Amino acid sequence: MRSLRILMFTTFYPPYSFGGDAVGVQRMARALQARGHDVTVVHDEDAYLSLGGKEPGPAPDDGVRAIGLRSRHGVLSNLLTQQTGRNIVHRRRISEIMNDGNYDIIWYNNVSLVGGPGILSAGQGLKLYEAHEHWLVCPTHVLWRHHRELCDERQCLRCVLAHKRPPQLWRYTGYLDRQLDHMDLIVAKSEFSRAKHREFGLRHEMQVLPYFLPDMDPSALPEPAVHDRPYFLFVGRLEKIKGLQDVFPAFERYPDADLLILGDGDYAGPLKKLAAGNERVKFLGRKTLDELNAYYRGALGLIVPSVCYETFGIILIESFRLGTPVIARRLGPFPEIVERAEAGTLFETEDELITAMRDLQHNPDRRETQGRAARQAFEDIWSENRVLAAYGAALARAARAKGDSELAHALEAGAFETGA
Repeated sequence: MRSLRILMFTTFYPPYSFGGDAVGVQRMARALQARGHDVTVVHDEDAYLSLGGKEPGPAPDDGVRAIGLRSRHGVLSNLLTQQTGRNIVHRRRISEIMNDGNYDIIWYNNVSLVGGPGILSAGQGLKLYEAHEHWLVCPTHVLWRHHRELCDERQCLRCVLAHKRPPQLWRYTGYLDRQLDHMDLIVAKSEFSRAKHREFGLRHEMQVLPYFLPDMDPSALPEPAVHDRPYFLFVGRLEKIKGLQDVFPAFERYPDADLLILGDGDYAGPLKKLAAGNERVKFLGRKTLDELNAYYRGALGLIVPSVCYETFGIILIESFRLGTPVIARRLGPFPEIVERAEAGTLFETEDELITAMRDLQHNPDRRETQGRAARQAFEDIWSENRVLAAYGAALARAARAKGDSELAHALEAGAFETGA
């Protein structure tokens, strides 16, 4: 098998990261490295530190070469990138990295502060853009208008001011569209996200390729977490757009189970005030991966109440992998994921949420059936080998279309598959 040279760009990369998108990039980098490829990831340490991140400890040596960009200018470096759409401070360093590698594939993720749209035309190789957020069509990345409501039409200038961000004039020049013309493949994480990109004006074609998780050896599964009462689970950053505040009233009316909340974030304080006095709501903070998996295994179900337009919903397949059903808001990509898996229930109202919880808790056969379906759907659709094979096939087609028959042949021969 031919070893490919792959260069990835992303604003955030562990341990200089906050949320799940960066973990998804790391997971892909590690999966490609494990398949024998030379993987380099360029990320922006200034962005993480400027947004309040604390200096992390050393990253583990996993075979992936991570290059963190940092300057003495700090937040000014990021502001220049945000305003001009180009990484001015680190331009020479990025050029050196590009020219040094003779890369087969240049893989762009969230590039908002690592290089902006200006980075998309740099370098040679097959080019892939993976849309982890809605940054291509939304200055705030999340289609959450005026910091209070779902976006159904553009009001970008007033909206970015409500989000306390400076407007980006380059967004009104067609610059991003022209830079995207350099891409050979643009990936959306769900059918819903592809439709939203189209609705908000993206003229480029997108292919849907989902997130994945590594499979787990059944013999290595953790024991279910011990809790003194039956419980439902919430996992994620504590932000208003995650919708957890809408779940609390249901647990004032539903006495049969607790709600365990795993995670932390800027909205933790207001959420704790809202839940004060309800002893069934428990804030447990951040957990290790092993602890998190144990809580998934012990839960009656995972509740996913986001009120914004997610691009995917990685926690759904985290739950499915461990055989735990999901109760998700009927919004964004959640219906396509839950309905495809036949491993959960969708809700819109508080009454529907309570009914879904009651059905899972008091109908063991229903929960067992959904749990089996969850695990099977994960293996069939979202396991690492399935998704990596789909990426390899999509990139092979893009290489053929570009006229790079050597790279296409390597990908068609199974460069992204195990045992190739």
